[in-house]
Amino acid sequence: MGYRIVVAGATGNVGREMLNILAEREFPADEIAVVASSRSQGLMVDYGDTGKQFKVQNIDNFDWTGWDMALFAIGSEATAKYAPIAAAAGCTVIDNSSLYRMDPDVPLIVPEVNPEAIDGYKVRNIIANPNCSTAQMVVVLKPLHDKAKITRVVVATYQSVSGAGKQGMDELFEQSRNIFVGDPAEPKKFTKQIAFNVIPHIDSFLDDGSTKEEWKMVVETKKILDPKIKVTATCVRVPVFVGHSEAINIEFEDEISAKEAQDILREAPGVMLYDKREDGGYITPVECVGEFATFVSRVREDPTIENGINLWCVSDNLRKGAALNAVQIAELLGRRHLRKGA
Repeated sequence: MGYRIVVAGATGNVGREMLNILAEREFPADEIAVVASSRSQGLMVDYGDTGKQFKVQNIDNFDWTGWDMALFAIGSEATAKYAPIAAAAGCTVIDNSSLYRMDPDVPLIVPEVNPEAIDGYKVRNIIANPNCSTAQMVVVLKPLHDKAKITRVVVATYQSVSGAGKQGMDELFEQSRNIFVGDPAEPKKFTKQIAFNVIPHIDSFLDDGSTKEEWKMVVETKKILDPKIKVTATCVRVPVFVGHSEAINIEFEDEISAKEAQDILREAPGVMLYDKREDGGYITPVECVGEFATFVSRVREDPTIENGINLWCVSDNLRKGAALNAVQIAELLGRRHLRKGA
């Protein structure tokens, strides 16, 4: 017997990717419902490449009773309204928004990093999916932390426009086209021109001069991995459609060489090491699109600090940064607690 699964926000980038990944991984689902706002009611969405399609139902009228899990990709405002309703009806919510991530009663899960934390889900019947940039980073940090104990992380991100949704992708396309034909490239979704440019600003500014995206990386890493790790981040939007990149500097308590770090990452779950010290011997965001792994390259020692390592990692932010991690949480929940579909 399999699961009854709901995908909420099924017409958006992440919701569609959730359906693709459920199909690709042959998730043991007996029944799948797709829901969204009334604007999308009646639309048909594909179930990966299976040839199956589902009709979008109105989330306002949906009865959550009898459904096992719901993958939410509807933003914080809508999640605040619908997640408690679904959870109260016995449907475990796996939420992709930022709403519940720092709630002490809600597990924040990356299955390769802290699978045991999912055991606390019954308090609210809600599980949080981390920020896209955090998810790929902690997958890389976890095995290294286990070996040599990380004390400090300095990360600069290069985040694709798909992190800002369809509007962000449309703006990059339209601005690029306009620039080529000599038309104005006025920003709408972003604060400045994104085509052929980079913007050191993601999400809102906080009083200390950091942005909320940078704050998320700090506090989520501490919650998922280790509250003692010091983290500082600079998050930058770049003119890439899909795929987040990160340049990470890591300081360890214990000695670790670049060779040891490579050996550890080569065997780490969810990580693909591609690190050749030659032209093209690294992975770029274009190459990670559609892949499940977080790719690591450019692993080297930092001679300016004691026990320091630099590395580069890229991942498909619509997958590991959102939809894939949510499906992996659903798989983990099934294995540890619900035990259907075996």
